[in-house]
Amino acid sequence: MRFTVFGAGAIGGVIGARLFQSGQDVRLIARGRHAEVIDRVGLQVRSPDGHVRLPIPVVDSGAGLAECGFEPDEVVVLAVKSDATVAAVDQLAAAAPSSIAIVCAQNGVENERVALRSFGAVQGMCVMMPAEHLEPGVVVAYAAPLPGLLDVGRYPAGVDDDSHVVAEALVAAGFDSVPRPDIMRWKYNKLLMNLGNVLEAASGPAGAVGEVASRARREARACFAAAGIAATPGEEERARRGDLLQIREIDGAERGGGSTWQSVVRSTGRLETEYLNGEVVLLGRLHGVPTPVNEFLVQLGRDLVATGAAAGSVDADDLLARLDS
Repeated sequence: MRFTVFGAGAIGGVIGARLFQSGQDVRLIARGRHAEVIDRVGLQVRSPDGHVRLPIPVVDSGAGLAECGFEPDEVVVLAVKSDATVAAVDQLAAAAPSSIAIVCAQNGVENERVALRSFGAVQGMCVMMPAEHLEPGVVVAYAAPLPGLLDVGRYPAGVDDDSHVVAEALVAAGFDSVPRPDIMRWKYNKLLMNLGNVLEAASGPAGAVGEVASRARREARACFAAAGIAATPGEEERARRGDLLQIREIDGAERGGGSTWQSVVRSTGRLETEYLNGEVVLLGRLHGVPTPVNEFLVQLGRDLVATGAAAGSVDADDLLARLDS
């Protein structure tokens, strides 16, 4: 069995690297300069336990996947941002048999539905892993000795052989992974946590835990209630996390922000806010729940991209004043 990691950024790069180090057959799908550097000199992984450069095979997604060759029992770990999922799944569907397993190691709750349109075996993954990708050919894992918690389960519910195979491989690679029949309940809780991502990108760490973020989460909970969606309670999530993730200093690396912050720093030209705060807006419109705060944050994400604003450059108090005006 081979693991193909589609999207070798912060999350996908660390997952692929650790699986490769544990002896699994792994290849990466990346793009542009990142793919070029990995192909030329390998993927560098920086962590508190030291730095390593790994000769993992890589395919440039920009060149297409037609020549890749996918096995019927291949496991594809989908780790692109949610805004790139449709394009990634379209590429896979044109090149791979529908029997392959897709594991959505992504924020948001729409990716699994997109994948299920083309592939019958889809797993959701709830990712808790402090990682970073800002430099071509380099990913950074900030937690050690355990790099992350990667629980997995069949979409929309249940566990199957793929759930157990993937979890066992991840545990052998040094992660903590539990097969969960209610994986989407955990992913909806993660969605609540991610509603402050765009605020962190705009105003720094304080923005993600401030008044605007709290209001966004209250709206989301109201939408979940109206839609009959269950999310793991915060205390259950905190118990799962416990003290397993020990964030430590890394020589030569200063920890920045989360996934949206990293997209702004890298000037990717797009953010996944539409699939985080935008998910709440969608639920609100479907179920008659007002979502003005999350609508405001979706627009904030668009503005960050349109103006090319630097990460952390927007005053948090100014955002609150604009929201209340």
